[in-house]
Amino acid sequence: MKAVVQHRYGTPDVLRIDHVDPQTVRDTDVLVAVRAAGVDAGVWHTTAGKPYLLRLFGFGLRGPKQPIPGRDVAGVVSEVGSAVTRFRVGGEVFGTTLDGSFAEFTRAAEERLVLKPANVSFEQAAAAPVSGCTALHAVRDAGGLMPGQKVLVLGAGGGVGSFAVQIAVAKGATVTGVCSTGKVDFVASLGASRVIDRTVDDVTAGAERFDLIIDTAGRTRLSRLRKVLTRRGILVIVGGEGGGPLLGGFGRSMFASLFSLFSGQKFKGLMSSEDLPTLEALRDMLEAGTVVPAVDRVFPLEQAGEAIEYLHAGRPLGKVVVSV
Repeated sequence: MKAVVQHRYGTPDVLRIDHVDPQTVRDTDVLVAVRAAGVDAGVWHTTAGKPYLLRLFGFGLRGPKQPIPGRDVAGVVSEVGSAVTRFRVGGEVFGTTLDGSFAEFTRAAEERLVLKPANVSFEQAAAAPVSGCTALHAVRDAGGLMPGQKVLVLGAGGGVGSFAVQIAVAKGATVTGVCSTGKVDFVASLGASRVIDRTVDDVTAGAERFDLIIDTAGRTRLSRLRKVLTRRGILVIVGGEGGGPLLGGFGRSMFASLFSLFSGQKFKGLMSSEDLPTLEALRDMLEAGTVVPAVDRVFPLEQAGEAIEYLHAGRPLGKVVVSV
């Protein structure tokens, strides 16, 4: 099969198109004929091998142990293992894989996939799993959002941020989004009641207080975010953005927990997790139309490196997808 591969860390230039054998399907696996694969921040991090802490987490010291990039996948079931009960050959699915999705076929565990709603394209479905589940965990679980609360989303025009805005609105919150100039209209279209251009205004200098802050950008000092959080408010720091080459944003997340020890405010670090119940909840929101994946651009498989560069430059309005 045709696949994007990399054997060392570096810029997206290290990616190559090659022909590799499809993975062997085990009892609880599903082989998916890939139609589209999502590009998220994690793809850039594993391509670059940064922050260096990732390499110590088992991703490989000199090069990635998994040579095919990509976790988000949407496609058609091509083969199922003997113990698989939820899918049949020909079914349209989306979810995540640990075996790389930038390929014509990928193997995924049954519990990492759900059926694709008919009203959602393969490109939209591929944009949803990692960013959508991360946003849902941030809003619903870590944030404990209740109807009527006020939510601030930093990085509202990006992948996780665009999902977080829609999910918070769907749950009855009043949402303020912070983004760059070129994304203001886009964030407003997602349902945000107020949109702040971060290049013009500083939300932490205002008098408004928020029950929940979701920070996907990693630019603002924690001491400043505390000032616009209610006394019992929650700050959720998403992912590993920002910081230096060693720890990246992970250091910020670890340090944030110290703030919670000395006040009623809660600071929580959150990494992506695509468990089956959350994938099913996300699928239901997509099927109902309460959340619509925003796909900015679709790149062919041969331009996967360009897709990663486009994402890392911070240009996308929402998500970037690779078509296969």
